[in-house]
Amino acid sequence: MERRKFIGNVSKASIGFTVLPSSLSYNAYSKKEKVNIGFIGVGLRGRNHLNNLLQNNNVNCTAICDIDPNAIESSKALYKKFDKKMPASYSNGDLAYKDMLSNEDLDAVIIATNWKWHSPMAIDAMKANVFTGVEVSGAFSVDECWELVRTHESTGTPYFFLENVCFRRDVMAVLNMVRDNVFGELLHCRGGYQHDLRHVKFDDGNGGLVFGKDAYSEAIWRTQHSKDRNGELYPTHGLGPIMHQLDINHGNRLLALSSFASKSKSLQRYIKNHPDGGKDHKYSDIEWSLGDIVTTQISTANGETIMLTHDTNSPRPYSLGFRTQGDKGLIEFDYYNQRVHIEGASQNHKWEEAKIWLDKYDHPLWKKYGDIALDGGHGGMDYFLNRLFVEDVLNERPASIDVYDGVSMKVVTPLSEISIREGGSLQQIPDFTSGKWMNRKATFAKSNDF
Repeated sequence: MERRKFIGNVSKASIGFTVLPSSLSYNAYSKKEKVNIGFIGVGLRGRNHLNNLLQNNNVNCTAICDIDPNAIESSKALYKKFDKKMPASYSNGDLAYKDMLSNEDLDAVIIATNWKWHSPMAIDAMKANVFTGVEVSGAFSVDECWELVRTHESTGTPYFFLENVCFRRDVMAVLNMVRDNVFGELLHCRGGYQHDLRHVKFDDGNGGLVFGKDAYSEAIWRTQHSKDRNGELYPTHGLGPIMHQLDINHGNRLLALSSFASKSKSLQRYIKNHPDGGKDHKYSDIEWSLGDIVTTQISTANGETIMLTHDTNSPRPYSLGFRTQGDKGLIEFDYYNQRVHIEGASQNHKWEEAKIWLDKYDHPLWKKYGDIALDGGHGGMDYFLNRLFVEDVLNERPASIDVYDGVSMKVVTPLSEISIREGGSLQQIPDFTSGKWMNRKATFAKSNDF
């Protein structure tokens, strides 16, 4: 409890200044040698975090919490694999996490549950003065975002928004290109979440056509959002990297958005054509709310525009569809196609392969740790995410992707839902920093080591 109070008191004392996030910097004299971290939600995503942190010599993974006993047992198998002391485990109902926060001497917690629990759990963790890491999702309301901000500011407890795509190798190289003025003054950025999740939304553990309480993993809860909601439900993978490029909340901010949704057809077709489905299947008459393609346009204080695309129900290869464009050139990149045009360096009106540019601007962190990062999940970016999280906790410093960054991404979801309902109406995006964005310095990924 004493170190919890210390974290809270340090943060409260400097609340007017701690909105400056830390850089990816290494402090050889960390304030702690080891930190105790707990895990709320140890399903597939939670166990990815657990797997990484069990291998970090600066971490004791002391407690786990999940209402699914199979998730608890699968997590304990990881402790056995790495020959670690078995954790305290909590699984007695939806509020078991509160017992974990009360009973365990935790420095930090990672929350990786289904979306509806992210903010309530984060608020309780911050009130307990436990450094709070939260998996990504959109919010359910603007008020939810304000409550996260108010809780952080009143408690002083750091809130780290765990957006892993910010650490993708090509994303960090493009960020270096932006900072070296390769594209000139930025004008427009594009990103999104374009990922065929039909097999995730319907799954009984063996590929069966099931969602809801009898389903497996995310099909238990995620599919219901497609049934009930129409909006940009998952904005953060596309928007997170763009926010760093445009210095959002660090000399720039998001101003307003407008969203439109296409009709919804792909889930009906999937159900009809599934081996367990057909025109007489019990799901065949469901009217799905989520448009197959949701497009959101966002304006910024510095005059750039952003376009996000959400597409999780249609048959397609995975792509976040990034574009970064300035008055000197642009780059478009995803896992399958990377092309660039720079005025004066590329042939007139011709694309060139981006590899030579991405290699030139490869971030030093990837050059140094890339080989060991690859086993950390999602092509290596989870290694950097988890390591930075631990470094922030060890050094008792503000979260590198903080509550203001997190809610700026999360609020896109409820505002997009309102905009679509109102025929694409313009929705103002709140200034969650209350003006501090004008003086906050951008430091993310500016250091060459941890």
